Amino acid sequence: MRTISKNNSYNSDNQNFSYLLEQFADIKIMRYPVPGFEELTIQQKELIYVLSQAALCGRDIIYDQFYKHNLAVRRTNEAIIESYSGDRETNDFKEFLVYAKRVWFSNGIHHHYSTDKFFPSIKPDYFAKLVKQSKSRLLPLNKTEMVDGFIARITPIIFDVEFDKKRIVLDSSKDIIQSSASNFYQNVSQKEAEQFIAGFNQPNPDQPISIGLNSRLVKENNQLKEQVYKVGGLYSAAIEQIVFWLHKALPLAENEQQKRSIELLINYYTTGDLKIWDDYNVNWVTDQLSIIDFVNGFIETYGDPLGMKATWESVVNFKDLEASKRTEIISNNAQWFEDNAPIDPRFKKKEVKGVSAKVITVAQLGGDCYPATPIGINLPNADWIRKHHGSKSVTMENITYSYDKASEGNGFLEEFCFSDEEIALAKKYGPKVSNLHTDLHECLGHGSGQLLPETSGEALKNFSSTLEEARADLFALYYIGDKKLETLGLISVFDEAKAEYNAYIRNGLMTQLTRILLGNDMEQAHMRNRALIAHWCLAEGTPDKVIEFKMKEGKTFVVINDYQKLRLLFGKLLAEVQRIKSEGDYEAGKILVEKYAIKIDQKLHAEVMERFKKLNIAPYGGFVNPVFIPVYKNYTLVDVTIDYSEDYTQQMIRYSKEFSFLPDSNPN
Repeated sequence: MRTISKNNSYNSDNQNFSYLLEQFADIKIMRYPVPGFEELTIQQKELIYVLSQAALCGRDIIYDQFYKHNLAVRRTNEAIIESYSGDRETNDFKEFLVYAKRVWFSNGIHHHYSTDKFFPSIKPDYFAKLVKQSKSRLLPLNKTEMVDGFIARITPIIFDVEFDKKRIVLDSSKDIIQSSASNFYQNVSQKEAEQFIAGFNQPNPDQPISIGLNSRLVKENNQLKEQVYKVGGLYSAAIEQIVFWLHKALPLAENEQQKRSIELLINYYTTGDLKIWDDYNVNWVTDQLSIIDFVNGFIETYGDPLGMKATWESVVNFKDLEASKRTEIISNNAQWFEDNAPIDPRFKKKEVKGVSAKVITVAQLGGDCYPATPIGINLPNADWIRKHHGSKSVTMENITYSYDKASEGNGFLEEFCFSDEEIALAKKYGPKVSNLHTDLHECLGHGSGQLLPETSGEALKNFSSTLEEARADLFALYYIGDKKLETLGLISVFDEAKAEYNAYIRNGLMTQLTRILLGNDMEQAHMRNRALIAHWCLAEGTPDKVIEFKMKEGKTFVVINDYQKLRLLFGKLLAEVQRIKSEGDYEAGKILVEKYAIKIDQKLHAEVMERFKKLNIAPYGGFVNPVFIPVYKNYTLVDVTIDYSEDYTQQMIRYSKEFSFLPDSNPN
C-alpha cells in the first residue's frame, strides 16, 4: 500500500545541487539527494550498490505488465533517438522527443496516473519518416519483417485513438478485464477470472496465499492457466538478473535475519511459490534491526482492474535515525490508537502486533516506483500477516523534502487559498504535518482494523484500492486533530491540524482536478479516495455548513468553517469504510465510490484548469536516480561514490542498454 504525493514542483536553496532538470507535457523531472550515504560503512554502501542493481533489472517487466506492446514502442523511440539521420531541430522532432519522454515516464503509452492512452503531437507520416531514416538493426522488427511492414504494424498501436485506449477500466458496467489494455490477462473475461479465483483451493484458509499475485492468467485451448513470473517461467530473463544481484547481497547482509530474507526472496523468485513469498514477508516485516532495507517483488495490485495481480517494483533505502524518532513514537502507541478508533469494536485488533514505522532515505527506485514514486509505503499487504505479525511503514523523507520545496514561491497557495490565514498556516505547518499525515496513513491507517473471519480479502474487487486508501487517509485525518498527538509531542497546536485539513479538502474538492483532462471521470485510486472523503464530508456537513464553496473576485474557493465538526465527520466515515472492508460489503462500497468519487463538476473543473494553467506548474513529478559507482584499489572495493550528473534522457537510454532483458512482445 502506498501514499502518492499530491504536490507539484521543486526548487532548492542548495546552490550545489540541481534538483530541477526539465519540464515537458504535464511532467517535471527532478533529482533527489541521498544525504547520509557517505557516513555508512563500506559494507553498507556495497549492499546498497548491489541492491540498486537488482532494483534496475526488472525495468522491462513493468513495461510489459502495463501493456504488451510497450517494449516495442519504447525501443522504436530509442532507435530513432539514437540513429535518426534527418533534421533534429524541427518542431516535429522536438514533439517526438516529448512523446518518447512521456513513454519513459509512464513505463508505456498510457498515462501513469489516468491510465488513458496518450499520443504524439506529430502525424503518422512523419513518424514513418523517422523510422525509415533510422537504423533498421535497432528497430524491434520481427525475424522476417521489413521496415514498411513494421511501420504498418506499430502505427495504429501509437496513433489509433480507439486501439487499447485505456490501461485500467474500473467501470462496473463493463467487463473490466476485456476493456483494459493491461497485460495481466489474455483471452480471459472478467467472469472467467472471477470464477478461476473463486475455485482456487486455499491449503490453509487461516493463512490464505495471494491468489494470482505473480502470474498472468491466460486461456489456451479453452483452458485457463497461470503463467507464473519466476526463473524458467514468464519474465525469466529479467528475474534471473535480479536473482544474480540478490546472491551478491547475501554476504553483505547486516544480520542473519536480513540474510534469511534475501535467501527467501531468491527462493521465491526461483520457484514462484507464493507460500515462500509469505514466509519472506513474515521474516522481512519482523526485521527491526537492519539499517539498510529494500523491497523487491511483485507487490502492489493497483495496476490490475480486479486488484489481484501485482506489478513489479523496488525501493532501496536506509533508515534516517533522527527523523525516525517521530515514527517510533507513533508505532509504540499503536495499540492506543487502535483501541480509541471510532469504529465498531468487532473490527478492532485486540492485540496490535509488530507495527513499526520509520523515516527512510531513498537510495534507488525501480519498476512501478520509478520515475514517479510514492512518498510512503506500508507492507506487507496480506491481511493475515498484518494481523499476526504486523506491518512495516516508511515515510520517504528525502522524496517528500523535494516535493515540499517545489511548492515554494510558485503561486499555487496564493491562487487557491481563500485567505491570508490559510496561506500562512500552509507555509508554517504544511510540510511538517504532511509528513505526519503520511506516517499516520502508512503506519496506523493501513495497519489498523481487521476483517471478520468469514470475509475474503478480495471481496471489494475493483473498489478495493480506493476504499483501502480512504480507510488509511481517514485514520490519519481523524487522529491529526486528536489531543493525543499534542501529548505525544507530535504536534504543538491545533493549527497544524487545520493546515492539513485545509490542504486535504482543498485538494479533494478542487486542486487535484488539475491532473484530469476536461470531460474525463476520476479514475486513479488515490484520487478517488481523496474525492470520496472530501465530497462525502461536504455533503454530510451541509446542514451545519462545515465546508463551503465561496466566491471571491469571480473565483471559487473551498472554506472550512468548523474544523472540529469536520474531524467528527472523518471519524463517522472511517467507521463506515472500516465496516465495508471488514464485512466485505461490495455493494455498499460500490455505492460510496460511485456517488462521491467518480463524476466531476465540469464547470468547476474548467475553472480550476484555467487558473492552474496560468501558474505554469507541472501537476506530476518524477525523479532520475543517482548513479552508484564502486571504487576499486588493487581489485579490492574501497568505496562506493554517488554521481548525480546523469540527466533524464541519458539515464533512460543507459537503462535500456544495460538493464533490458526481455523480448519486445512476450511470445506467451
